[in-house]
Amino acid sequence: MRPALRLAGALLLSISGLSAPALATEYPLPPENSRLIGENTLILVPNDNRPLEAIAAKYKIGLLGMLEANPGVDPWLPKAGSQLTIPHQMLLPDTPHEGIVVNLAELRLYYYPKGENKVIVYPIGIGQQGAATPTMVTSIRQKIPNPTWTPTVNIRKRYAKDGITLPAVVPAGPDNPMGLFALRLARGTGQYLIHGTNADFGIGMRVSSGCIRLRPKDIEALFNSVPKGTRVQVINQPVKYAIEPDGKRYVEVHQPLSHSEKDDPQTMPITLDKGLKQFLNNNKSDTALIKAALERRSGMPVLVSSGEPVNADTPLPAVMQEPQGQITLGQTTGEAAGP
Repeated sequence: MRPALRLAGALLLSISGLSAPALATEYPLPPENSRLIGENTLILVPNDNRPLEAIAAKYKIGLLGMLEANPGVDPWLPKAGSQLTIPHQMLLPDTPHEGIVVNLAELRLYYYPKGENKVIVYPIGIGQQGAATPTMVTSIRQKIPNPTWTPTVNIRKRYAKDGITLPAVVPAGPDNPMGLFALRLARGTGQYLIHGTNADFGIGMRVSSGCIRLRPKDIEALFNSVPKGTRVQVINQPVKYAIEPDGKRYVEVHQPLSHSEKDDPQTMPITLDKGLKQFLNNNKSDTALIKAALERRSGMPVLVSSGEPVNADTPLPAVMQEPQGQITLGQTTGEAAGP
């Protein structure tokens, strides 16, 4: 998936909840029949020459999620003093609140600890074009600390095209592209894993060989809390929509997964399922706002209830000043069917 920098012009979308920061990835589950969680945050970019990935890692966001929320931002050197939206608000996927749910299109993993009224959300990297992560319902078959990596024949061929000769087996340790922890899925021969990385990039991007990749501290936390046998559901839904208990209607649109290098995820068509078409055509939905959201693809929930006021002069909340100085990031470390 190529981050699309050609984003639609400014749209008067009712994006809700830009307010105090919610730095944790842990959210209390919303009330019954509600799927809206979290609040977005505005920050000022400090003058410390950090790339966007470093800011994304601090706030536990994937890189593409930051680009969706902040069209036109320089991913290498965001302009000091400019505002960035941290997209911490989201709609829970319309799936059972059980085990692990991965939505490939939004590059997020949701973990619902059994018996606890909460959800923990992690940004992820997924399979690149030609090695896509499949949709599935499966489970955690094996928990592997300090995994080794045995590249498949196809992975070795792909690396060879770039002039890289992979060893038959990459030993466990800090140089292993699978990181220090791995969860093997029961799908197929066990070739798909949820694991860490030894690179400081790739989270929130399509970079793996089919596996699901997390930042080092995130995979360590998930590994230590998820039991063997946990249900895992992988879906591919670029559009989420919901009607909240108060009647408000929301859509959240992400760039769809591209199929070839010619695809532009910002402009390629999005398939509308039957439920979304009914939601769009309902007289309680503002069709113009929904169409604008489908074009903008901000990756954030947009209020689309019919009759909702849309006021460009509505003041935004105070902007949080991003602290200067050294930021402690996860010791981000690389690649995953394996890497």
